[in-house]
Amino acid sequence: QVQLVESGGRLVQAGGSLRLSCAASGRTFSNYAMGWFRQAPGKDREFVAAITRSSSITYYASSVKGRFTISRDNAQNTVALQMNSLKPEDTAVYYCAARYLVIATIPSEFNYWGQGTQVTVSS
Repeated sequence: QVQLVESGGRLVQAGGSLRLSCAASGRTFSNYAMGWFRQAPGKDREFVAAITRSSSITYYASSVKGRFTISRDNAQNTVALQMNSLKPEDTAVYYCAARYLVIATIPSEFNYWGQGTQVTVSS
C-alpha cells in the first residue's frame, strides 16, 4: 500500500501562484511514477501532469503546459505541483496518484490516490 496526502490547496486570485505538495508513505516511493489529476464539479477527473520515477520525463496536459511544473524528491517521498498564472478554469479538487514503475496519464492506470485538495481561483 502507498498512502498519499495532498496539501497546499486554497483560494487564490487569477494570475496568482500556488504550490501543491503530496507526501507519500508505505512502499518504496522511488518505485512509483507519480501524477496529478483534477476534478471540477460535474466533470470527469482529468490528467494534469505526470513524472517518471527518476524525474527524467514529465508530461503535461495542454491546458497547463507552460504554467504548471511537476517535480519530486525521492529522498523526502514527496511530489509537488507548482502552479503559476492560475485561471478560474483551474478551479478543482487536485489529486495526487501513484503508478507502479511506469508513467501514465490515464486515471484508471494509477494504483493509489490521495484524498484531494481544493484549489479555487477567483476572477
